[in-house]
Amino acid sequence: MKITSYIEKDIESGLYVAIVPSIPGAHTQAETMDELLKNLKEVVELCLEELNPEERKSLPEFIGVQQLEVKI
Repeated sequence: MKITSYIEKDIESGLYVAIVPSIPGAHTQAETMDELLKNLKEVVELCLEELNPEERKSLPEFIGVQQLEVKI
């Protein structure tokens, strides 16, 4: 199963932060990308184990990411 995650680097803490929007509770943070991806894989596997087969089938399909430019 392929899962799409969203990763940012927190400016204040310097930590990498990842979430999987389609899976409740699937988020983690780490000091390095390698550690982050390891942690994220573990948390996603745990979250998916908690879902029943019907819930897993109904996970949203990733379409893409779009950046917007706005005036403030």
